[in-house]
Amino acid sequence: MFYVKTVPALKRARADIHFKRLVLNRAVRCTVTSSSTAQTEHDGVRSRGGSECPGLSGRGGRRREGTAAAAANEISVDFEQTREAYKSKDSLELLRSLVVFKLCSYDFLVDKNKEVMDLAKKILGQKTFDQFMKMTFYGQFVAGEDHNDIKPLIQKNHSYGVGSVLDYSVEEDISQEEAERKEMDSCVSAAEKENIGKDHRERKYQAHKQFSDRRGGVTGARTYFYADEAKCDQHMETFIKCIKASGGSSMDGFSAIKMTALGRPQFLLQFSEVLVKWRRFFTFLASQQGKDGLEALEQRLELTQLQEFMTKLGANGDFYGWFTGRKEDSTGCIDMLDWNSLIDDRTKISDLLVVPNVELGKLEPLLGKFTVEEDQQMKRMLQRVDVLAKHALESGVRLMVDAEQTYFQPAISRLTLEMQRTYNGEKPVIFNTYQCYLKEAYDNVTMDVELSRREGWHFAAKLVRGAYMYQERERAKEIGYEDPINPDYESTNRMYHRCLDYVLDEIALNRKANVMVASHNEDTVKHTLTRMNELGLIPTENKVYFGQLLGMCDQISFPLGQAGFPVYKYVPYGPVNEVMPYLSRRAQENRGFMKGAQKERELLWKELKRRLASGELLYKPVY
Repeated sequence: MFYVKTVPALKRARADIHFKRLVLNRAVRCTVTSSSTAQTEHDGVRSRGGSECPGLSGRGGRRREGTAAAAANEISVDFEQTREAYKSKDSLELLRSLVVFKLCSYDFLVDKNKEVMDLAKKILGQKTFDQFMKMTFYGQFVAGEDHNDIKPLIQKNHSYGVGSVLDYSVEEDISQEEAERKEMDSCVSAAEKENIGKDHRERKYQAHKQFSDRRGGVTGARTYFYADEAKCDQHMETFIKCIKASGGSSMDGFSAIKMTALGRPQFLLQFSEVLVKWRRFFTFLASQQGKDGLEALEQRLELTQLQEFMTKLGANGDFYGWFTGRKEDSTGCIDMLDWNSLIDDRTKISDLLVVPNVELGKLEPLLGKFTVEEDQQMKRMLQRVDVLAKHALESGVRLMVDAEQTYFQPAISRLTLEMQRTYNGEKPVIFNTYQCYLKEAYDNVTMDVELSRREGWHFAAKLVRGAYMYQERERAKEIGYEDPINPDYESTNRMYHRCLDYVLDEIALNRKANVMVASHNEDTVKHTLTRMNELGLIPTENKVYFGQLLGMCDQISFPLGQAGFPVYKYVPYGPVNEVMPYLSRRAQENRGFMKGAQKERELLWKELKRRLASGELLYKPVY
């Protein structure tokens, strides 16, 4: 059913939120200024007018009192104190970290890591090789082989204030040829095979053989390739075990899932294309009404003008009725969120895959036809996602949906958002992931925050920079579409902080928003702490979380945890042999990480020297 919500109420709500954001930002500036004013008064000088906050005069005394109280409650974290940072590690663990990080900095070992490990396996034998890996790379980055094996590490970290995001990191170790075959088979529909080139598909949302092995150029994310529906059911059962393990290990855990593990990726490609085309069509129509250049949420369509424009194009049909469903329910304007609601309700899953045809003035299928089996595969994918969400809710575990490539991501985000609308009513259960190296990241965050505000559910996000940059850039260049990635690292940093600041402001205004700052960047963490202090957000509210990978950046994670902030380690686990692809990529990721930042190694050496000098070399963590 097509519908449009009442606009005046939405306009008032939006105006109210915008006003509150302006007041909030002004209050933050006032807080900073009033601190300096207090220092000036101490030196015998007072600012003219007695207040640095225009419009807040008469409350200056209360503001200064509030500022003093806020200053007293401010929490600062020192990331240079190695004793606190490595309190959970014995000296052998510190030495292992140093050795592993140093090995990861050698290009030859990283580039040839698979060959080196295969050779070591032949020389040492499987059993001795497994033991060697547990003493080195596996022990550094992987928690254990199964959910029982990982409990001691989870409990130890928890005792030092660090929680866990469980991630079963087993992958198929398949050849490039097999990966390409599986991807091409699972991303092309029967209709496309029968009518090559006849359907109006965009190249970005089609499978291309040279990029069908999605592991290429990816360092920090595991990859699934579709085999059949039975394999997807196995993946779902694995995720359920992971959810239950997380629930059994701690009271406030997370579990991570990937959508591409749960169904045929053909549906994600096609649904992504539909969503993008609908959004692009809205932007085009807004530009015809002189609304181009505005932020996504600020664009409005006046339906009367829309009807006139479409009629001039020669399109037939009642577009006013097309968008509203019932004319009497509409006040004549819709925004992007109302527009997106037009494809909410369909009786058949394949009916979602329709796009607007400007010339004909009607909706038409993206593809010529769908087989019954394809329609069933789409339904089963959605059912698996729903099963996992229900298990997470029952187990008291929060479910984190990982981000993937941009040609899958619009569909993944939309399906995650639908889960949030269903399960995040009372508390944040489902977390969506936003990749801030994308040019569209801010629009995506702001629209989803606005939708959660309108509908009254808990917005929950994990902010990352992104894991697919090299692959995305190369694919865009070769296939011929706009590069979706920000031009450089600095612009990605700005985007990350812009998205983060928006969500932090929302938390300050509406305690239903939640965010995980998933970053190894110390400056980003410090920026978050500063903003939390400015906004009066306290750690015990559990609205702002921090996340790092197991085996990396302990000098950030553990001081945060011991200062009372909710901080989590992404905890991979699985049998040694089956997590080798994950370890291979982790070595590649650490090469760049360790070459770019020596601080972690310096802190590790500093702590070892301190223990040696103080006679604590045999220190054992107590928990």
